[in-house]
Amino acid sequence: MLIAKQQTITCDDILLSLCDSVCNVLTTATNDKITYTPMIQKINNTTLRPDIGTFVLFTGTFSGMVVLNFPKETAMELYRSYMHLMGLPDSDLATNYTSEEVSNTLGELMNQMVGNFTAKISTELNGRIHQSQPKMLSLPHQVEININMTLDHPEISRITFFTAGGNVFYLELAMDHTEFKLARDLAPEERQLTPEEIMAQAGLV
Repeated sequence: MLIAKQQTITCDDILLSLCDSVCNVLTTATNDKITYTPMIQKINNTTLRPDIGTFVLFTGTFSGMVVLNFPKETAMELYRSYMHLMGLPDSDLATNYTSEEVSNTLGELMNQMVGNFTAKISTELNGRIHQSQPKMLSLPHQVEININMTLDHPEISRITFFTAGGNVFYLELAMDHTEFKLARDLAPEERQLTPEEIMAQAGLV
């Protein structure tokens, strides 16, 4: 818990919480360990890059944007690992990263990652954050698209992730430069149980 450990929460703390959500969701979804570099790179713009770029906007207690860029090798590794874990054989899988199945799968995973992050941060900061639906593009190698959103004092960071197969992908977070300081003793709001957790507690699964 961020608040349980420190009195001031910075943009970098929020970024690392997002990175943990990405690792947790993808590791669970693929049954392969996902890690990220300990170095945070400060950049000037958020960019959709080849081969698959996806982004999600969020608003509420603070506003910002998450961008994930997947080289085609990474996209196919994550897609295949996820589908294998779902029980699909190789014969039923797409063979090219430009397939709609690959984009839909990564979009679903993106939605889960950002949803995990916004739920966690909303609970820890006693706030409210709402996310948009992921937008995704398959891009040729020569195309890069800059994405701009209205932020008063933007802080933009980039982190590199590594898959179990040795492939990489990149996360970018843009948000207003801000700090959250604990003004009084604050207990995180009680997290609402998911339908699966409720069923498990009732012995239905």
